[in-house]
Amino acid sequence: MARLPGFAKLSPTERIEALLKEGLLTWDEAQILKEQKGLPLSIADQLTENVLSTFDLPFSLAPYFLINGRDYVLPMVTEEPSVVAAASFAAKLIQRSGGFTTQVHQRQMIGEIALTDVEDVEVASKRILEDKETLLQLANEAYPSIVKRGGGARDLWVENKGDFLIVYLAVDPKEAMGANMLNTMLEALTDRIQKLSGGQALMAILSNLATRSLVSARCAIDFKVLSRNPEEAIEIAHRMELASQLAQVDPYRAATHNKGIFNGIDALVLATGNDWRAIEAGAHAYAAQSGSYKGLSHWTSQPKEKKLYGEITLPMPVATKGGSIGLNPTVQVSHRLLGEPSAIELAGIIASLGLAQNFAALKALVTTGIQAGHMKLQARSLALLAGAKEEEVPRLVSQLLENKPFNLEKAQTLLQELRKS
Repeated sequence: MARLPGFAKLSPTERIEALLKEGLLTWDEAQILKEQKGLPLSIADQLTENVLSTFDLPFSLAPYFLINGRDYVLPMVTEEPSVVAAASFAAKLIQRSGGFTTQVHQRQMIGEIALTDVEDVEVASKRILEDKETLLQLANEAYPSIVKRGGGARDLWVENKGDFLIVYLAVDPKEAMGANMLNTMLEALTDRIQKLSGGQALMAILSNLATRSLVSARCAIDFKVLSRNPEEAIEIAHRMELASQLAQVDPYRAATHNKGIFNGIDALVLATGNDWRAIEAGAHAYAAQSGSYKGLSHWTSQPKEKKLYGEITLPMPVATKGGSIGLNPTVQVSHRLLGEPSAIELAGIIASLGLAQNFAALKALVTTGIQAGHMKLQARSLALLAGAKEEEVPRLVSQLLENKPFNLEKAQTLLQELRKS
């Protein structure tokens, strides 16, 4: 099992060798990571406009994830300190209590045709719904390749939204994200729907609020994992439950609560070549569906069972095919490290990481506080900015922490003194 003990203490090269030994990487994939053969400039120039170069970010690994009874190591692309360490720490604790379980509720993307100038909304709605089967057939004829793969248009419905009559289309995109697929289908339906409704189509476009692509991740954490002191463990669980409740009633807290969740989610979505902007937009819209922006996760303390229960549900329309997934060598390595999961499996993995990240943040906030860790990371960043060499960083960080408040000027002064001694 790929639990990789002591992984954080290894050098980058030793980490890659450990993954090779575990069979998580092939030799060719290891070379991509060792030699930093990421996205070729020639391909980057085809992906977007006005390309100058490519932009590097740290590519890390979070081990210890036990999801649906299977061990995973999760690739993460992020520049923010402490995120990978926090995810790994949380996963290791949750692993001791049985890990995560996930559920994908559905796997469909939604698109819409917005109609204006509809004289009789009721009549138009009735005519469109009576023609539903023909419309679904036309949608599938517009994209026959997805039908061959077992996907395609699944449902169509109509809603009156003030000045707009909106026709929604739900499509199973299989392993793709489905944006081009849906947009093609919607455009193929536009003329017929205009004739049926007597209205004018304002636009036909995919929605990133993927309420038919919801995924849940859950965990049940034994109190003894929270603290060796039974009374302290009860108190930590209770305070984490309160922190969860705070994110349900205070949007100012909810925004930061959810940002912490996306520290993990974005890092894995980016590593797997998916659209992190679409995932964030959909999740934030989902968090505000009640009319008030709320936290995406829930934590409940059960003292009689001596367990802390965590759950997160959010839209997760990720893909394993299409886009830059097949073009970027490092993205391909990410999928390999994950065991080549299906889109459904990947959605559950990502949700689990979001819940782990949230657990780590809340536990820190309600116990030691989050600032101590941040100060150490800030000191390390200042040491590097001051020009400290790798072997000098630990000593300079220690001196900065002993001489608060600190800034770049102080880091430079201490580094000069360190080099004189």
